[in-house]
Amino acid sequence: MTKMTRIALAALAVMGATTAMAQSSVTLYGRINTTVEHQKLGDQSTTGLVNNSSRFGFRGTEDLGGGLKAGFVLESGFNSATGTGSGPNGSLTFGRQSEVNLSGNFGMVRLGNFFPESYFASADYVSMHNHDTGPSSDALYLDPVWFGKLGTGNKIAYRTPTMAGFWAEGAMSMHEKAPGTNNKYGYDLAANYNTGPLHLGGGYSRADGNWQASVRALYTLGQFTFGGYYQRNHDNNFFGAQSLGNRNNFRLSGMYALGASEFHVNVGHANSWSNASDSAATQWTLGYNYNLSKRTKVYTYYTRINNQSNANYTAGGTFSSLASGPGKDFSSFALGIRHAF
Repeated sequence: MTKMTRIALAALAVMGATTAMAQSSVTLYGRINTTVEHQKLGDQSTTGLVNNSSRFGFRGTEDLGGGLKAGFVLESGFNSATGTGSGPNGSLTFGRQSEVNLSGNFGMVRLGNFFPESYFASADYVSMHNHDTGPSSDALYLDPVWFGKLGTGNKIAYRTPTMAGFWAEGAMSMHEKAPGTNNKYGYDLAANYNTGPLHLGGGYSRADGNWQASVRALYTLGQFTFGGYYQRNHDNNFFGAQSLGNRNNFRLSGMYALGASEFHVNVGHANSWSNASDSAATQWTLGYNYNLSKRTKVYTYYTRINNQSNANYTAGGTFSSLASGPGKDFSSFALGIRHAF
């Protein structure tokens, strides 16, 4: 084989590899978010490191031609304070998300394990200062994964194309069970509308007689951003054999951006359940972020939850050494670093 022939074959191989790479791609992404916190619950207090939902994942797409694309997401959580995984016995799993999808002009079909879009369309959307993670996360919003018994696995979803700023998604949770038992399905619906400075959304979830419905709005005016949501819940059998009835809760949040600095404030309130007196609570947070770059920030915040005598709301990332109980107030002062990649 002549030298020129070998060069030509090598060039063709490189061109073929380049074409294949252009048709598909895989991206590594993630976030490491850790705080040093002084927490108080009732008359107990302690100080230590707290993981704020650190994670990493792989996202890939393949262009199938004609506007059709295949994709996948594999995402794992880990404890940034200890280095262990978020699975059983500190194992690394893809419990946060593991889905395969097919998208095109018709929208997107998703299969696998993923979080309800009704949460992202409401509480998460207005949690601006720390992405609704850690001890300053929204303790009053009732997550459809747990309250609604939806879970994140065994799900099928359809997402519409974006049309004039509007898109929606509907999902069904299969709730697969042992042979001979009835499957109990869960449902989740979400809608979003974004146009210029105005962002609107809402969601509805239902499973086993428990349901939640929420609406959200966010508006940007120059350096100010204002947002809020309202949620209505019905408890049938999640918290015990006897229904707690209905409950309303809301949250208001605001941000003022000045250069690399962000000043945050939010307040939320949950009314008492209709069948449980003195079960109301209020949470408020003051926060400051300084963005060292688009991916890295340092920040501080103070958050507090005031519980009535029959309320037992606590935030994520509360130290296990602090024993929770009805009527105990919670507070935390934190300094943290977040890096996204």
